[in-house]
Amino acid sequence: MVRFPGKGPPCKFAAERTPAVRCYNGMASKGLFGSSLVKKYWMALTGLFLISFLVVHCTLNAFIFFNDGGVAFNQGAEFMAKNPIIRTMEVVLFIGLIAHIVDGLILWSQNRAARPVKYAMEKGSANRSWYSASMGILGTLILFFLIIHLWHFWVKSRITGLHHYGVDAEGRENLYAVMVEVFQNPAAVVIYVLGCFSLFWHLLHGFKSAFQSLGLNHKRYNPIIAAAGTAFSIIVPLVFALMPVSMFLGWIK
Repeated sequence: MVRFPGKGPPCKFAAERTPAVRCYNGMASKGLFGSSLVKKYWMALTGLFLISFLVVHCTLNAFIFFNDGGVAFNQGAEFMAKNPIIRTMEVVLFIGLIAHIVDGLILWSQNRAARPVKYAMEKGSANRSWYSASMGILGTLILFFLIIHLWHFWVKSRITGLHHYGVDAEGRENLYAVMVEVFQNPAAVVIYVLGCFSLFWHLLHGFKSAFQSLGLNHKRYNPIIAAAGTAFSIIVPLVFALMPVSMFLGWIK
């Protein structure tokens, strides 16, 4: 307990009186997106936008399961790379991803500041699942995975080029050959599977939470949203995880 002479009653958290901490807390409370409520709305909207991207990305990547030497996959990848609408949405996607990350970090910081005592944190999370209380950690793991994923595929397809990978059976740029190369490395396969595992837990809480944050919370529809969220959280990460595993084990050639 610290008492400041002439400054009123004792203060448990004297450090909170320092200008640096007051300034930081002020930034965290106002942040880039307004009040805490606005941040939660923004978090939900960007999260649902990223979920819609996962549907498209998963569907396109699932073309490898045609097992046709990557012809269908390369055709889809070429369409995505050359379509001006898709390229524009790529920029929007990056903005949405960055906004989701920044907003998540600000909310995480606010939650930490609101519960400075460890006991209070433990008591407050007693009725929450471990993954709902660990969204910041799971999001950080997914971010690291995304950096690796972008380095493996986006940098090669958009910046350095795919010239030395040749072309496929129909003469298209062979992004599929990059997948084959990357997923021959067991370390890469493990990283991708762990990334998908983190995505599963992140979605398991985030899908339902996004609808609740937007006020779409009704006892009649909540079970449907929860079931859809659980199914999505299982199917999408599972399909993603099967890709590196299938290539590494030679199920897809």
